[in-house]
Order: sequence, then C-alpha cells, then structure tokens
Amino acid sequence: MFQLGKTIVSEEIIENDFVCNLSACKGACCVEGEAGAPLEAAETEILREIYPKVRPYLRPEGITAIEQQGTYVKGSDGDWETPLVNNKECAYVTFSDNGTALCGLEQAAKDGVTNWVKPVSCHLYPVRVREYTELTAVNYHKWQICDPACGLGAELQVPVYKFVKEALVRKFGQEWYEELEKVAKEHLRP
Repeated sequence: MFQLGKTIVSEEIIENDFVCNLSACKGACCVEGEAGAPLEAAETEILREIYPKVRPYLRPEGITAIEQQGTYVKGSDGDWETPLVNNKECAYVTFSDNGTALCGLEQAAKDGVTNWVKPVSCHLYPVRVREYTELTAVNYHKWQICDPACGLGAELQVPVYKFVKEALVRKFGQEWYEELEKVAKEHLRP
C-alpha cells in the first residue's frame, strides 16, 4: 500500500493487468453477486432525477424492480446500492441479443439522453473504493468471473490502473492520477 494525498492505494492496481472481455464473461459482474452496485450518496439523487429519462432503456423486469424497490436501496451492509431483479442482476441491466449484460444507464448517456454514465463504482471496476473518516482506500477486487479480463489484460499488457484511468480521474482528479502514474513507474522499475 502507498499513500496519495488522502488515499491509501493497493499496489495490486499497478501490478495486475485487466481489460474487460465481454465476449468471454458476458457482463457477469452486473448479474452475479449478492448485492447491487455500490452507490455514493450523491448518486442516489442522480438516479432519482434521471430515472424517467432512463426508464425507456430498461427491461420490464428492471422497471418493475425499480418501481417496487426504488431507484436505489440500502444494502445489508447499510450502504446504498442499485436494486436487483429477483436478487440477481442489477435492475438497470439490459441484455444484448447474444445474452451479454449491458447498462441501460450507460446507453442513455451514450444517446445523449442523460449526462451521467453510470455509478462510479461500476466505472471503476475492478477497483473498489472504501471511504473512511480520514482516508479513502483504493483496492483491486479480484473475482473469478473476471479471469478472462485478467488474461486479456496480461495479453495486451494493460495494468488495472490504466484500464480504469477515466474512472480514476472522474473519482479523484487528473492531478491524483498523474501522481499515481509516477508511483507506478517507480514501483515497476526493474
């Protein structure tokens, strides 16, 4: 671990490679697990505001889940998260013709209907962020369903922190990311 400003960062985001391989995993991270996508408090209000615009992008099952549970829910850990359809996939998930999980929020943003892409936790994945009183922990989340992404990342030689650059800049800012790059260069020196 190393410190960058008010963050404690795991070396694993420098040392491990990762590039999403949707053709192999079919977006399993949006379907598997026991909870919805983690949400920051400010994102709950965004979801509430944009839901009417996003609704046409969602599946009937997702709409039903959201209208029964709300645009966000409090998880068993007490944190905010996206609602689930039948305790399985995220309510904002859509599926392509070949069964790949896609994000209705992201599609609405791509079409210019909203200007919010998706929860920062989704954008950052496989990086997970945990806020503490004084510091924020920035960790790598290893999940076996992402083994194809680790393999593709290794093949293409793309470290985790480079794969999620846009999301890290979104969360922590350009200066923070530039400092991370400096640490990575120093850390990876032979």
